[in-house]
This record gives sequence, C-alpha cells and structure tokens, in this order.
Amino acid sequence: MASFDPENCKIKVCVGLSGGVDSSVAAWLLKQQGYDVFAMFMQNWHEADATLHGDCEWEEDRFVAEMVARKIGIPFYFVDLSQQYRQRVVDYMFDEYGRGRTPNPDVLCNREIKFDAFLRVAEKYGADFVATGHYCRKEAVLQDGQPVLDAEERPLFRLREGTDPNKDQTYFLCQLTQAQLRKALFPIGDIVKPEVRRIAKEADLPSAEKKDSQGICFVGKVDLPTFLKQKLRSVEGDIVEVYDAWYGHDVLCQWQQEVLDGLLLPGALREQTVRYAPEEKVLTSDGKPLGACPYDLEKVAALPDDGLARLAAPLHYALAFETETYRSGRKHLKKTRYKDHPDGRIVGRHEGAQFYTVGQRKGLGIGGHAEPVFVIATDTEQNIVYVGEGHHHKGLSRFCLHIAPDEIHWLRPDLAMQPCAIRRYRVRIRYRQPLQGATLIRRESGLYILFDAPQRGITPGQFAVWYDGDEMLGSGPISA
Repeated sequence: MASFDPENCKIKVCVGLSGGVDSSVAAWLLKQQGYDVFAMFMQNWHEADATLHGDCEWEEDRFVAEMVARKIGIPFYFVDLSQQYRQRVVDYMFDEYGRGRTPNPDVLCNREIKFDAFLRVAEKYGADFVATGHYCRKEAVLQDGQPVLDAEERPLFRLREGTDPNKDQTYFLCQLTQAQLRKALFPIGDIVKPEVRRIAKEADLPSAEKKDSQGICFVGKVDLPTFLKQKLRSVEGDIVEVYDAWYGHDVLCQWQQEVLDGLLLPGALREQTVRYAPEEKVLTSDGKPLGACPYDLEKVAALPDDGLARLAAPLHYALAFETETYRSGRKHLKKTRYKDHPDGRIVGRHEGAQFYTVGQRKGLGIGGHAEPVFVIATDTEQNIVYVGEGHHHKGLSRFCLHIAPDEIHWLRPDLAMQPCAIRRYRVRIRYRQPLQGATLIRRESGLYILFDAPQRGITPGQFAVWYDGDEMLGSGPISA
C-alpha cells in the first residue's frame, strides 16, 4: 500500500488517465504518496467508422476516466491531440504499409504523443512529471553509489522490465529518449496485474473491472485492411505458394546457409528452421543467463560489410509461371491454365500486397492444405503475396536482420556501440516474444543482429529491441 510522503507535495504530476485500470491505479498511488496530482485525458481519434462495429471507444473511456478522477479527488482535464496523432502516427502507418513494411503504432504513439505532445501540454499546466500505467521500472544509473551524468551533467536513467512477467511493456517504450524518461513516472512498474486489480477494487475505482484495451493505440479494434483502405488503393494480385524445392537452388539462400555453418564453433549445431511453439506466457528475462553463442565471434567480427548485408538480406522470390491451352468438356472448349512449376503455384488472389504482413495466417482465404498457410514475403512493386505451408516452412525463418545507421536508437547513450564494436545481448522483434540470444555487430552501414537460433517472421518496419539482463538499452526499426 502507498505511504504518504510530505516532500512529494511539492512535486506536480500529470497522470495520463485513459479510463483503464492501470492508469487509474497509477493516479491513486501517486495521490496516496502525497504528490500534487492532476489527470488529463487525451482524445486522439474521432472516426468511429474505422473501428469494428463503429464503436466510439474514446467516449466511454473519457467518461470512466472522469469518474476515476472524481473518485480519487484530483482535477481532470481534456485535451484533443487527434491532429498530432494523425500526422505523427497514423500517416506514418499508412506510409509504412504502402512501402510493404509493418509498423508498430504503439511504439510511435509513446514516442510522439504520450511523451512528447501530451507532455508539452502537461507542462503548460505546471507538471513536473508525466505518469502512465505502463508496466516498467525507471531507475537512476549509479556508479559507486553516485548518479552517472551525461555530457551536460544531467543524471542518466535506465528502464527495466516490469515486475509482472506477463505484462512487461518496455518494448513499447523502446524509442524514448533520456529527456523523455527524465520526465516520466511509472507507479505500477513493480506491481503485478492481479495486485493492480485488487488495489482498484479496494479503492472502489470505477475502472476496477474494466477490460484491458485492444487494437491500435487510441483507435481501438479495427479490421486492418478496411482501415488501411482509407488511403491505400486496393489492387488485385496473385498469391503464390512457394515449395521447399525453391530453397534448394536459390543462390542467396544457399550462400547464407554456408556462411552460417562456417561461423559455427567446433561441435556447435545450428537449427535450420524455427522450433514451433505457442508464444510463452513469461515475457521477462527472469534472470536467465544470456546463454552461449554458437558462433565464433572472431569470425563474425571479420565478416565484411557486404557479407553482413547479404546475410541479413531477405530472400527474393521471383517465380515465373507459363500458361498453356487445353481442351475441356464434351464440346472441347479451349481454355488456358498455368503449367505445373517445380517451385510453386498460384493458389489465390488478394486485394493488395500492402495489406499483408510476414507471418500472417488469417485472411488469406486459401484452402486445400493439410497444415496452416502463412505469408512468407510480400512484393508491393509486383503486387504479389508469397505464402508457405506449415509452421516449419523455411520462408518463415531468418537468422539475421539489419537496422539503418540513422535509425539506431539508444535509450542509454552512454552504452552506444561504435562502428566495429560487437556485443552479446538478448533481443525481441515483437511484443509478445521471449527474449532471444543474439550478437549485435555495429558497422558504418548500420547495426546487424545475428540470432543464436532462427527467428520466426522477421518483418521490415517492426522494432528490434535489445536488453542487458532486464534493462532495455535500445532499439531500431528493421530495415530488411
């Protein structure tokens, strides 16, 4: 239970009150600890017709948030940031999908809205800090018991995973800067979700039983293709299934496999494809060691830039299908069909390659397969979606990715890697993914991440985030 500290009365905190239980408990705890607290609800979306069933989720959320503020006894304000949200998050989404990439709007929302546009408004109301209901922990960086300072003699902070192993949200905060972190508070970072619910119920907060929000940040649950069709044109194209045989003679695929085998330490084994299992429930590190690297790091460090670039390059599928004519039926009508191809076949049609993402299973409309069919690649220029059958299809697995040099972001700038540096960290490429052992190689051409084991669905546009123990250090959008 929170305890009152009279010193906190001098500190003014704006809580981003969303109407959910997490931000409600964050506000309640801060009030109990003696802070001068006020709440602010931000509206970031107006268009109800973009959401499933036309729900205006923000209206209900605002109503609940206002009731929570009244119950706690703190001032409540409303701010409309929908223009900034559209310009800095939604337009970015449309642009990324149009380029055949898969963005993460929640990461952008935190960087551009919650801890930038919202923070600026909060400061106009006199706020010293902005607090949210994220499950993560902020701490000062200490050395020999003394704060570590940056070049301008300001204290550095670290961001650690939340205590709740199922709710850590550092991934969504991976693009924050030290300036933003310095102004942030995360009151529930050291509390598990059931305890948050218990506190809310005990305090009789109106949001105690409210379900967690889902879908796109501040937009809600949407049918993504319908949402994207607001700006992206729908154009029909082929869905092409790629057989395993294709990988046996593709030059780049064979080269990558040979290089990876050549990097292995004596006696080390390398898995060829992802060992399929449902996403584990435990997301945080739990103190697990990084694990031994299967690769000879001296050989990895010796790879030239162009070799690393080829190792990180996604495979390019280009299957050409020829047609033939044949006679059909009693009247021997002349018809056209595609000739059999040893590497694949056209299995369906789609409404636009930009509406699909690597690893996607739903919405393909493809039948006649013993195992599930997944998207393994999209070509927005040729408007082709490539798919593969089965969880172990080779097209779902990759070992290496690249982040462009101008998109490498370090939350801890004091730990930033310089060109030619090589380090071992644990990495995740999506929110609900257990951390993976990996080697980071920094070059003038960018950052390369070589995983110890093959990764499922490495997707351009998504964020790769790296950790040292339970501390989140940096991130960057996957360029290839």
